[in-house]
Amino acid sequence: SRAVTEVFVRLYEEGLIYRGKRLVNWDPVLHTAVSDLEVIAEEESGHLWHIRYPIAGSKEYLVVATTRPETMLGDAAVAVHPDDERYRKFVGKTVELPLTGRQIPVIADEYVDKEFGSGCVKITPAHDFNDYEVGKRHNLPLINIFTSDAQIKSKPSDDFTWGHKAPGKYGLTEADNTPLHGKATIDLIPKKYHGLDRYKARKQIVADLEAAGLLEKTEPHKLMVPRGDRSGVVIEPYLTDQWYVKVGPLAAEAIKAVENGRIKFVPGNWAKTYYEWIRNIQDWCISRQIWWGHRIPAWYDAEGTIFVARTAVEAKAKARAKHNKDVPLEQDNDVLDTWFSSALWPFSTLGWPDKTPELKTFYPTSVLVTGFDIIFFWVARMIMMGLKFAGDVPFREVYITGLVRDAEGQKMSKSKGNILDPLDLIDGIDLEALVAKRTQGLMQPQMAKKIEQATRKHFPNGIPAYGTDALRFTLASLATQGRDIKFDLGRIEGYRNFCNKLWNAARYVLMNTEGQDCGSHGGAIVLNEFDHWIRARINNAIVEVETAFRDYRFDLAAQAIYSFVWHEYCDWYLELSKVVLTDPRANAEAKRGTRHTLVNVLETALRLLHPIMPFITDEIWQRVVPLTGKTGPTIMLQPYPKSEPIKEKTDVTHEVEWVMAVVGALRTIRAERDIAPGKPLPVLLADGAEHEHGWLKKNEHYLKTLARTESLTWLSKGQPAPESIMQLVGRMKVLVPLGSLINKQAELDRLKKEMDKIEKEIAKARGKLANSDFVARAPKQVVEQEQKRVQEFEAALANLKTQHAKVAVLPG
Repeated sequence: SRAVTEVFVRLYEEGLIYRGKRLVNWDPVLHTAVSDLEVIAEEESGHLWHIRYPIAGSKEYLVVATTRPETMLGDAAVAVHPDDERYRKFVGKTVELPLTGRQIPVIADEYVDKEFGSGCVKITPAHDFNDYEVGKRHNLPLINIFTSDAQIKSKPSDDFTWGHKAPGKYGLTEADNTPLHGKATIDLIPKKYHGLDRYKARKQIVADLEAAGLLEKTEPHKLMVPRGDRSGVVIEPYLTDQWYVKVGPLAAEAIKAVENGRIKFVPGNWAKTYYEWIRNIQDWCISRQIWWGHRIPAWYDAEGTIFVARTAVEAKAKARAKHNKDVPLEQDNDVLDTWFSSALWPFSTLGWPDKTPELKTFYPTSVLVTGFDIIFFWVARMIMMGLKFAGDVPFREVYITGLVRDAEGQKMSKSKGNILDPLDLIDGIDLEALVAKRTQGLMQPQMAKKIEQATRKHFPNGIPAYGTDALRFTLASLATQGRDIKFDLGRIEGYRNFCNKLWNAARYVLMNTEGQDCGSHGGAIVLNEFDHWIRARINNAIVEVETAFRDYRFDLAAQAIYSFVWHEYCDWYLELSKVVLTDPRANAEAKRGTRHTLVNVLETALRLLHPIMPFITDEIWQRVVPLTGKTGPTIMLQPYPKSEPIKEKTDVTHEVEWVMAVVGALRTIRAERDIAPGKPLPVLLADGAEHEHGWLKKNEHYLKTLARTESLTWLSKGQPAPESIMQLVGRMKVLVPLGSLINKQAELDRLKKEMDKIEKEIAKARGKLANSDFVARAPKQVVEQEQKRVQEFEAALANLKTQHAKVAVLPG
């Protein structure tokens, strides 16, 4: 509060804050000015009324189209486009304003759209923002016809009516340039409309126009209607006394800060949005007529003299200096727009205006994370105020998030009923409890009913508890550098399963390492190829996460962690570790090496995952960390993983990937033929490279255990194979003799599908090689690689055709 007052006073003393009468968005129910952010404009069905405005002293008339005939009572002119040949002769003449007895001028202004309606527009400067600007350009009076309740005025008032006019113009009685006030305005409005609500007045005015023969026609019309986001009522452009910040000088420095790179937007295209607004910035209305907020530090004496001060005592001293005596003062009842105080957030929270250690240490901050919809209202204003009062930019980078939408791409909103309460997704909620939210007044009843209906549609039995970690990971995985986040309930279900996967993996690790020697206290360890492989894989995952976080690609960071934990660590390494730990032939050093790898890779993965899934990672880490030899009360105080400059051994990687490919091929055969997972299979291998023979001999125990093989036999060169089901691993054939396992037609269909797929790849590769531009411009190694691919595809296709022919002649 002290910072807010200090900024207000300093800006006022520099002439950058002033009080003036201008148009604002006015909520006639809440009786306050509201910001553009609090106005929701949506398309609604309405009407376009075409009204005849008679040319004074003539039988001719202009037809003016309007969606708000009630504001006609405050018209100050009729405008046409200066290039519109239809109306050029009328510019400078006057028309009779229907129902009022007033005459108003016909003016020319480029604001008018010649193609809309009749091409003639009524100008009501006190009740339309565009008309207000036209009025300023043509020195038109501002005639306010409404009260603060949006009723037609029936009592004199100086509060919201003013204007300037030349002697005798516009049908007004005053002959000088004094403001148009009070009773003079009331006299401009026919008494039959006094006190009517704006919509009742509209109905009566339309009826009177029709009765007078001045209503040309009425037609349906779609229009954007501005409503207050809190009250839901139609917002009025309204002329009031408000406080404003003259933001031009502040904006100039804020533009430079982004132009010269001191502040960077991520994604960069949002800088264009920032520039577009701030280069066309208008003075900022900072006062609000509501009950809660920072009260404006301004006091008034009986004559309305303003005394802006930091305290009431200081204001009284200023008044005493002016009047040479103590006079009664009354503080302004308005409060400041919330964005005024929010604009000071980066430095006010660090103790400004005092020169605190926190301010010196932490200002400017590094990054602001926010939504694109408040770049104007918050981001730009923080930049302006930070430069002005803290002497530097408030942050170096601005990361712009997207809006959350539902699975159909619709923006989540209470009015649509498609929002989901994060706490309901985290803790779960049954339908009775959801209904209770409404009856207990925790939501607006109408909104709550919509939300309940939407929830019943997706969750007939209530929302299950997904947990905080699953929700956080879902949002991270969806956080692409785009405008929208499409929230799919299927994703959160999948990431809850990911939590379960991680939990079960940790249980397996603990069951096989707790109470065991994991090599954390100096015992000799021997690492096998799979231990080296998983260590290299987590290092690669760390590199991917480092890059993703640096580029604000939280989706790619989540994807890299997910892929490593689920597919590489859980699906493969844990299974491979079982072979070592259950092998009676494995020595103590080898088993210790595997246990050491199990716990240390898991501990590193937990730290890598912790920022996105904080709860489950800390819970597991507490159990795992003693096995690694590390200490600490919580994972939160541990260093985040850093990639190591280790070079992955390609020969080891190729060997491990070969083992995984062979196991995968046999699992595919089982899945496609619906062969029971536990049924041992005789397996034949053929046509492999020489080094693959060595890999088979070295890893036979892993293959037999993981693929549930009965035998593994390598066919000698030229040795015919029995009729078999085949999968390819590179050029090597993985064969399972058909025996009684085969479904002839299913096998023929599968082979045909594989042949079609490879033929498409061959055509694609040959197409590239047939392209003279590709061959001429591509690097030599790329062309050679494409030629090699064609050879490999042709060899694979030949094998498949041979297999297809063999199966085709089988009986049945």
